[in-house]
Amino acid sequence: MKSLLTCLLCSLVLLTSGCAYAVRQSQSSDEDVYQLYYAVKDLEMVQGGDAISAETIPVTQIDPLPTREMAEALLTVLLDGPNTTTLRSPIPSGTKLLDLTISGQHAHVDLSASYGALSGIALTIADYCITLTLTQLPEITVVSITVEGQPLAYRNSQNFTAHDVLLSSTADVIRTLDVSLYFLDSAGGLVPEQRTLELYEGDTQALALANALVSGPHGKGLTSALPENFSVLSVWLEEGICYLNLPSALLTDNTQSPDQQALTVAALVNSLCSLDSVDSVQILVDGELRNFYGSISIGGLLYPTAP
Repeated sequence: MKSLLTCLLCSLVLLTSGCAYAVRQSQSSDEDVYQLYYAVKDLEMVQGGDAISAETIPVTQIDPLPTREMAEALLTVLLDGPNTTTLRSPIPSGTKLLDLTISGQHAHVDLSASYGALSGIALTIADYCITLTLTQLPEITVVSITVEGQPLAYRNSQNFTAHDVLLSSTADVIRTLDVSLYFLDSAGGLVPEQRTLELYEGDTQALALANALVSGPHGKGLTSALPENFSVLSVWLEEGICYLNLPSALLTDNTQSPDQQALTVAALVNSLCSLDSVDSVQILVDGELRNFYGSISIGGLLYPTAP
């Protein structure tokens, strides 16, 4: 499906090879432009303090695609992330577009499980980056977003319009949090990436850290130790123990080797234990204790290990 969408997008830009490069070329006088909306890396560097900003892509004026295909093409490029260094993707790494349908002026977007790891203001920003990107098409005025066909129950609303976006100023940030997130280096070993996270109303330290880990690294040469469709159901802290609740679908994922499973567990535990309030981690599956994550024992409390 992705290859088909890539080809559709290429037809909007140049009838040549090198589509991913061509779509981000500088604007000329005979081109329409579209906006891809992303989160701002550093709110203090942006005039007005807006939490969302846009990256412009030009589209050569040839016969336009139908609305659904155009929407799919824009989302495909949006999920690839920004080229602008002042922007970051609020959408977790590895999130895939599973389906997109148009009913009247309502676009229904279905994304893979990774998107379900978002919550709070992080989810709101991601929802509206998608909404603003799609509603610039005149045929779309309302957007709804599901995860593997299911709505996220903890949203205040399931339908979004461009007029709803009221994200501005750094006043929404309650505090910042310095953490160490563990990713894989080029040699395949776990290394910490120092990160300052922004906590908003409704966020907890453990939730903000888990969301940042699922979203992937910022540093070049680093990759996530988590499997592609990794998601977190919930996370909370009790008396120094961080309870990390994962979906059972992860236990039936046979794509990871035992070594990769060990790195996944270590990345989770080391990252969460970088919080001053966390001494150990208890992994749950659908809210219950399980003995193994693949071949890795998770039946008891887990403690950080040296990378």
